[in-house]
Amino acid sequence: MKPIRTAAVALAAVAAGSLVLAGCSAPATTAPSSGGSSAASGDAVTLTIITNSITGGKNAAEADWITSWLIPEFEKAQAAAGKNVTVEFEPQGVDDENYKTKISLDLQSGGGADIIGMDGIWVGEFAEAGYIKPLSEVGGAAVDSWEGWTQIPEAVQNALSFNGERYGVPQGADGRVIYFNKKLFTDAGLSADWAPTSWDDVLSTAATLKKLDGVTPLQINAGTAMGEATTMQGLLPLLVGTGEQVYTDGKWIGNTAGLRDVLNLYKKIYVDDKLGDAVLQQEASGRDTSFQLFAEGKIAILAEGDYFWRSVINPAEGVGTAPMADRDTNVGYVKIPAKAPGAGINGQDFVSMSGGTGRVLNPNSKNPELAWELLAFMNSADAFKARVAGTISITPRNDVNAEILASDPMLTFVNDQVLPITAYRPGLAAYPQVSVALQQASLDVVSGTSVDDALATYVTTLEGIVGADAIRNS
Repeated sequence: MKPIRTAAVALAAVAAGSLVLAGCSAPATTAPSSGGSSAASGDAVTLTIITNSITGGKNAAEADWITSWLIPEFEKAQAAAGKNVTVEFEPQGVDDENYKTKISLDLQSGGGADIIGMDGIWVGEFAEAGYIKPLSEVGGAAVDSWEGWTQIPEAVQNALSFNGERYGVPQGADGRVIYFNKKLFTDAGLSADWAPTSWDDVLSTAATLKKLDGVTPLQINAGTAMGEATTMQGLLPLLVGTGEQVYTDGKWIGNTAGLRDVLNLYKKIYVDDKLGDAVLQQEASGRDTSFQLFAEGKIAILAEGDYFWRSVINPAEGVGTAPMADRDTNVGYVKIPAKAPGAGINGQDFVSMSGGTGRVLNPNSKNPELAWELLAFMNSADAFKARVAGTISITPRNDVNAEILASDPMLTFVNDQVLPITAYRPGLAAYPQVSVALQQASLDVVSGTSVDDALATYVTTLEGIVGADAIRNS
């Protein structure tokens, strides 16, 4: 592991990172040489991988898999093919923004690891800056003919794509759904086989649940305290349910009918009808508290990602942070309905949002074709089976999911029914700031500010981020 940088160096890296945000021209680099020749001739070749994971710390499972399975298995396979290949891992275990700054500085300087772990939301920003290039441009003809593409749905490939081109291979997939407590539904005289088809269905159900003492009927993330969880678990799924997206045709969403609908829904839930706990949305630990309250049967309906199922309320010993012993029998889950049937993006009845990470090839690699062999190996069926052993999660590959998800109906539901209709955040440099502005708009409404005033403040803030000409109002 490389030593932690001093504050002075970190500041220099931040300054360099700002060049990424500004979309400066690509760094001058020497043309990469073919990775096949030197390895095939028996010469020693070293490939490097960097991800924001470290044994005993952040994303430890990934780091453990890289060191204990991936590296020895790939080196063994290369040796069997007569190639002398060594793989080195550069583990990181830092804040995501610090990791982002490091890899941007590496790429800007013409260096960096051959394979780089990257959040999908950064892909467009790095591509616009010229720091990364389409996979096929770096790895050669073998990229497009890789068998894995037939197993990864196009919607999932989009997580590491930009402007219609693949820049990386997604590492996993997730989706947002609505969870509900079946026992509370039954106590309120509602069917445990709930299947809402509109926002009105959700609101009317929540209104019925108000009769239960000590129970918050409905909680949808809002405000700035929950950060990106507000945007991804709350605001954006609602927005795509109106048929609009945060960024379309080169413009960011401003004072539009769809965004007004979303903010008015927040107002109805937290201010007008008091179906949700507005104070909870403003607490620093509000999201974790909502997890615990749901597990305790004190929140009836909660919008969240599949992470909530597999890592929060998971009853397996030592896995869930708020385990529910009766999760498998008492927790229901449904797709997020559009505002009304057919009102979602692409005329959809149901919607979702997905995020995720993946891995890209470094265009500065001295062995780009061999680096692609390693990346393809990392995303093979055998590799994913080894990666998820003991901790079931959705992989990007259909063939692997068909095998490993068979014992988990909820994750199968997300894979089969949610991912095909999901949407993704725009991977652009301005998005993080736009996201915060949207979070603030939801906080303003939940705190009692009128929708009109919240929207006016949001648009003013947005103009300062992207400029008035890059905003779509309606």
